[in-house]
Amino acid sequence: MMTPREYNRQDRYLRQVTFSPLGEIGQRRLASARVLLIGAGGLGSWVSELLARAGVGFIRIVDDDSVDWTNMHRQAMYSEADAEAGKPKAVAAAQRIALINSEITVEANVTRLAAGNIASLAGDVDVILDGMDNFTSRFLVNDYAVSTSLPWIFAGVVGAQGQVMTIIPSVTACLRCMYDAPPPPEKELNAANTGVLGPAVATMASIEALEAVKLLSAPQPPTSPGAILVLDLWNGSARRIESLSPREDCPCCGQRRDGR
Repeated sequence: MMTPREYNRQDRYLRQVTFSPLGEIGQRRLASARVLLIGAGGLGSWVSELLARAGVGFIRIVDDDSVDWTNMHRQAMYSEADAEAGKPKAVAAAQRIALINSEITVEANVTRLAAGNIASLAGDVDVILDGMDNFTSRFLVNDYAVSTSLPWIFAGVVGAQGQVMTIIPSVTACLRCMYDAPPPPEKELNAANTGVLGPAVATMASIEALEAVKLLSAPQPPTSPGAILVLDLWNGSARRIESLSPREDCPCCGQRRDGR
């Protein structure tokens, strides 16, 4: 007679292992994968839960913010008690993940990403995931990822519009191939100055998490990386910008020159 624990261990991933493009081999790859998630807000909270449920073996969460009431409509991991207490998001997310999947490792880092700590945070992972809310941090990640040939997944959402792109250094365009520099802070759109809808955040986070699962579970992703998926969920429109190659004059990847 199997104990409930043994039964759960065998059947936890049964429905996704049954999906043949993933299969048992892909599931084992997920179990050994290591992910750095920068930001545990709207995108990050959903992404971390989806990856924990998928069985990604190690998730490092980096966020220096605390839960507040303005987060509650779109940030999946948090309770009213978390907002009332002003609990650090990285800690609250790690506690929630421990309840979801006790067989994986989650590491909470209550710190802000910076040039001085990115190497220690990202040096032992397989992919960096975007839960960030500003382009300055994204450019820091992009430049580090390109300099170390580390894949990362760019994602963003404001209002009801979002975009996702998997960036693989030397294979795809990087963020600086598309934008030479971050926009000035006063011109950057974000949830605070533009608003954001919870279902739009959940949709884009689901796509980002799926891109991570594809990247981590197969030697070659089943779809070509570097394509940008752009959705306007309020108007019900979608477009796909096909894979872009590294720009020869890119100050980061084209010349393999750090743009920081």
